Amino acid sequence: MISYRIEVASATEHRFAVTLTVPAPDTQTWLTLPVWIPGSYLVREFGRHLSRLSARQGAREVSLTQVDKSTWVAECSGKAALTLSYEVYAFDASVRTAYLDDRRGFFNPTSLCLSVMGREQQPHQVEIARLPKGWDVATGMTATGKLRWQSADYDELIDHPFELGAFWRGEFVANGVPHEFVVAGAWPSFDGERLLADTQKICATQISFWHGRKKPPFGRYVFMLYATEDGYGGLEHRASTALIANRRDLPRQGQTGLNDGYVKLLGLISHEYFHTWNVKRLKPAEFVPYDLSQENYTELLWFFEGFTSYYDDLLLLRSGLIDAPRYLKLMAQTWNGVRSTPGRHVQSVAESSFDAWVKYYRIDENTPNATISYYTKGALIALLLDLRLRQAGRGSLDELMRGLWTRCHGGAVTEVDILAEVDALAGAELAQEVQAWVHGRGDLPLEAALKAAGVQVGREASGFSASLGLKLTETALGGVHVKSVLSGGAAAAAGVSAGDELLAVNGWRVRRLDDAAQWLQAGQAFELTLARQQRLATVQVQRGGDAALTENLTLSLDASPGAAAKALRQAWLKA
Repeated sequence: MISYRIEVASATEHRFAVTLTVPAPDTQTWLTLPVWIPGSYLVREFGRHLSRLSARQGAREVSLTQVDKSTWVAECSGKAALTLSYEVYAFDASVRTAYLDDRRGFFNPTSLCLSVMGREQQPHQVEIARLPKGWDVATGMTATGKLRWQSADYDELIDHPFELGAFWRGEFVANGVPHEFVVAGAWPSFDGERLLADTQKICATQISFWHGRKKPPFGRYVFMLYATEDGYGGLEHRASTALIANRRDLPRQGQTGLNDGYVKLLGLISHEYFHTWNVKRLKPAEFVPYDLSQENYTELLWFFEGFTSYYDDLLLLRSGLIDAPRYLKLMAQTWNGVRSTPGRHVQSVAESSFDAWVKYYRIDENTPNATISYYTKGALIALLLDLRLRQAGRGSLDELMRGLWTRCHGGAVTEVDILAEVDALAGAELAQEVQAWVHGRGDLPLEAALKAAGVQVGREASGFSASLGLKLTETALGGVHVKSVLSGGAAAAAGVSAGDELLAVNGWRVRRLDDAAQWLQAGQAFELTLARQQRLATVQVQRGGDAALTENLTLSLDASPGAAAKALRQAWLKA
């Protein structure tokens, strides 16, 4: 068995010490560390934090040769166990890597655990040592003893993050399956019981969605949440998820109702839990198996991330945690986000999926003009497909998802498989339309589909800076700085550039650009004074431009829908 002893070497210096033991090593034993982690599509070079690597067989020092940025060869002699020792610097508080300080530890094994090439299919064991007093450990991996866990192989090993520290811990059961929730960094007023109760509803709804009354493909599940001053995100795993959220978004004792922050957190929980099926079991065929030494390209993230993004909030509604008006408000935000991204006419969601490795996680000032999110537009494709299936009386997206689970045996998925399920439910014509939505760069015909479901689409003026096609950073002391200028907007036509500092409108000093709307007439042109590379300039801004920038769409329930629209809406929102 391949075994890892992971020690808290120095919490204050953020160092883990790892001892890897390889029984009966090959004469040349090759070792490698992943360069990316499944679920986060960017080469992150975990090996850059590994240092002080040495190897021994008993008392004999073993020669190590580094072959490339993440691969080493140990020159062994005989069958005595090979022992490797090294340290890993851990000071990234994200869900993707490893973190250690005097209050908390966290790691994904992709950051700490070298794989032994050729022996990845063997069982792997993890032992945690030198744990600070009062600290505990949480993980979804199978425990085999005190502070000791075991996986069937390396692939399972790296799919179980570990949370260390003096965290809050709670438990619940959903559809007969035990779930654990641990929270680190929360305020003392944190209401853990409410979080457990609400998460239980999400989990029960999703298990029933996929399996009815049958058991899910896991026997236990762990949520690991790190509460911070400012943060948001999650990373899915086969029987757990790592989450980050703002402390102020957690429920507090005595608090009633649902604020936007808590709804956002519940949506994150729902999103990552849905991934337990849609990307951890069902997954792009190109990911079977993962190649952790380089990029793994697929055009299907619009399905695995986008369709998951559609269901995260919809299943909050179906579990009773939000109402229909709240759900439609969230959907309108997604739709407006896509409409106000000029890159939607430059890149398809299939192209966006393929380019994730070089574009999605490397946002710059031109990102909105050159790319489209496979999360948000993918969610709109899911919405449109669901409504079209229901309107035609040919099933629903729910049935398609479950049918795909059966067709692909909970495993590798291709675009052909997805379109075949659409064809089986509604025919080749709709399958061809879906293919056009995915590979095209046009806007989706959502308005008619929503109207047929008893949802009214309204329009209201967007905020002043948004209507000009500007994304800004504004602070009382730092002033107004341009992050991005959107193609097709009035600011782009006037020659405003990313990096400009905006100083005045028609001679009036501004600390918030939207304040200028109080003295400008609707549609009035104006002079904008700015600073660029220490030089002042004044440009003429003509109001107007792309309607997607100057207006926001609103969604509301039709108060008196026709019988067909009412039935469709009821089936869709309350399925």
